[in-house]
Amino acid sequence: MKKSVGVVTLGCDKNRVDTERMLYRLRLGGFDITNDYESAQVLIVNTCAFIEAARKEAIDVILAAAQYKTRGCEKLIVTGCLPAKHADELREALPEVDCLLGTEDYDRICDVIASLYGENDRIPCQAKALERIVTTPPHYAYLKIADGCDNRCTFCTIPSIRGAYRSYAIEKLTAEAQALAENGAKELILVAQDVTKYGVDLYGSPRLVELLRRLSETDIHTLRLLYCYPEQVTDELIEEIARNEKIADYIDVPIQHVADGVLKRMNRRSTGAQIRTLFAKLRAHNIAVRTTVMVGFPQETEEDYNELYRFIEQYAPEHVGVFAYSKEDGTPSARLKGHLPQKIKKARADGIGLLHYKNREAYNKAMVGKTLRVIYEDIDYDKNMFAGRSDFDAPDIDTKVYFTADFVEAGEYYTVKITGYNGYDLIGEKVS
Repeated sequence: MKKSVGVVTLGCDKNRVDTERMLYRLRLGGFDITNDYESAQVLIVNTCAFIEAARKEAIDVILAAAQYKTRGCEKLIVTGCLPAKHADELREALPEVDCLLGTEDYDRICDVIASLYGENDRIPCQAKALERIVTTPPHYAYLKIADGCDNRCTFCTIPSIRGAYRSYAIEKLTAEAQALAENGAKELILVAQDVTKYGVDLYGSPRLVELLRRLSETDIHTLRLLYCYPEQVTDELIEEIARNEKIADYIDVPIQHVADGVLKRMNRRSTGAQIRTLFAKLRAHNIAVRTTVMVGFPQETEEDYNELYRFIEQYAPEHVGVFAYSKEDGTPSARLKGHLPQKIKKARADGIGLLHYKNREAYNKAMVGKTLRVIYEDIDYDKNMFAGRSDFDAPDIDTKVYFTADFVEAGEYYTVKITGYNGYDLIGEKVS
């Protein structure tokens, strides 16, 4: 059976890796992969369902994809977190969808498509667990080191969708990293629901530092850490980031809050004091920080919010994502009393966002006259400048460095002198 397949990916970079593995299986199965949805005979929408906004986006995209069934698309498949959580409702609400597959079903994709066409005697498209078709630009890739989560934050649905925490073996990850390097990847971004818990299930204790050291022996130039829970960011890990030249001086630590009462209701394992101690250590080692905070959690008082505000003001993380609490059915936090009006949640999120903007302006002002190592990634024709990232920025979610140069090659590193800034982003010029 020869069918063309198009895939739409929604959600986080962990979802992207799942799509990449699914694409690899499809290619092994003899399917043609296309980015032209008009010509695709099979459309797959790989969904996110973490919060209400993600679910709404997924439904909108599924409905848009269903329109292609009037123009040549023969089968529509929905995969990922949304079917894993809401399969029964989706079957009733979306009759246009031919098949629903959860997060544990990606490796069945070839057989599922064959069965939709009435073919059951086909060659299996077996693949090694970590092989995939990379969809990022050639110079970087995501390395998913584990799946699932055991943390049980009271606001989060991930454990019920993705299951228990499951690490991939160090040997398989290092082999994948080397293969990615040989395909041109210079930077690997380590992701999981909780990167710092890596290895607990396989080896009986956290092994992230050991994994980083093993990955550093490959031909990858730069390693970057996302999604590190604060209670597991140990002194050993901080020292490894600071001393290991292959690890970017950067870490993503989603703290969510610093008020002890809020942290306790969230079932977070850190206290405000421990988070402050951690951020002081990261600052002392000159490690750039990305964090995520949540405002408007049930029973969050004005005093709680002000404590968080003062923390962001004092420690000024280089990158801050702020979210208003979303009530998710089936989570323990949904049953709490004291849910706040949307108006208050929005005002508090806007307040943190404005504070971060001011912090970022101060940071950018201090960077003028300094030089940064920047990897060139794109051209901004409106600005008539090249665009790239410093070691202190992750792709897609962080700020950019716009710079002038006579000639650059995509995926190469350049020294850029910062001459100014525009909002969140830096502006500079390439120097020898």
